[in-house]
Amino acid sequence: MDFALDAETEAFRTEVRAFLDEHLPPEVEERLYLTGESHDDAFARALGERGWIASEWGPEERPLDPTHAHVLEAELAKAEAPFYAVSTGAMVGRVVAASGSEELRSEVLPGIASGEVTIALGMTEPEAGSDVAAVQTRARPVDGGWVIDGQKMFTTNGHAADHVFLLVRTDPASRRHRGLTTFLVPLDRPGVDVQAVRTISGERTNITYYADVFVEDRWRISEVGDGWRSLMLALQDEHSAPFSPHLARLLEATEQWAATPGVDGAVPLDRPDVRRRLARAATELEVAQLLEARTTWMEANGEVPLAEGPMSKLFSTEAIVRGAEDLTALVGPDALRSRTDPTAVVGGRIEHTLRFSLGTTIYAGTSEVQRNIIAQHRCGLPRA
Repeated sequence: MDFALDAETEAFRTEVRAFLDEHLPPEVEERLYLTGESHDDAFARALGERGWIASEWGPEERPLDPTHAHVLEAELAKAEAPFYAVSTGAMVGRVVAASGSEELRSEVLPGIASGEVTIALGMTEPEAGSDVAAVQTRARPVDGGWVIDGQKMFTTNGHAADHVFLLVRTDPASRRHRGLTTFLVPLDRPGVDVQAVRTISGERTNITYYADVFVEDRWRISEVGDGWRSLMLALQDEHSAPFSPHLARLLEATEQWAATPGVDGAVPLDRPDVRRRLARAATELEVAQLLEARTTWMEANGEVPLAEGPMSKLFSTEAIVRGAEDLTALVGPDALRSRTDPTAVVGGRIEHTLRFSLGTTIYAGTSEVQRNIIAQHRCGLPRA
């Protein structure tokens, strides 16, 4: 079997890399690193101009096929581009396009597709962890709409986004997946409070509070009580997102260190232990990329990678953690100098990936969540 990309797809990869060279100059990259931000308005609009945000449901004349979409996301991830709010918008836009009212679709979809409207995710709650169904945030019906009370954790870009895709409980007597409803809540409403949370990787995320927040019924996305279905539609592709580019970036940085003579003139790559550990990381990278290629192939053939997406996400993120720990130990104490230190090894990228790697096993559902999904959909085991 030939897993190589065809000439057209390779040409598209070259186009994406040229786009990144133009729209993600070093000064923007440095600012995003220092602030921990994961969104940039100008970058988002540039993506929108190319038609690269809403290729699945937007008005583009030449929508991206799954292979091109995967290449685009992989290159953005490898470059650490500020595209999280954009990808969230595309994800939520698919749900609005499928389930939202005509009024809601006409109000938000064009702005999402152009990169001018940004959306954050409001799912995880402080006492629930990865158990998204343990929703305590409530919405009660009032004349003309709903009043929302509660709080959400890890609302990344909540301080910069226009709206939050909010999962709330509209039936106070319901439990777990039942009685939930999804809303697209404008974040400028009275009663919304956004407070910064800094992660170990330096990323800014947020905790958001909702106190008597009124929203008109037109901001409701799902049918009342059917929010879990629209949530699953939103997250359909999240488990298949490419995480291997982060491992590829780490491996390239470590290979650069290994090929550079030290102060004693010795080249680390000449040592068998260095080559062995680089090869181990390269092997895991190859496996991660093949798992991602399988999910892309399934999507291109109209299949939903219910178990294969979580398998890819689980292996890739845990491989990033293993690789970051092993390659940091290989380089030694020099690898722990950060990007702000002008003497840092390969610009501090190894140190940053070590910190960043820990969060990858949590993003898009923890490793435990992924194992449960695989157990159910691939092994036929009952729900945990």
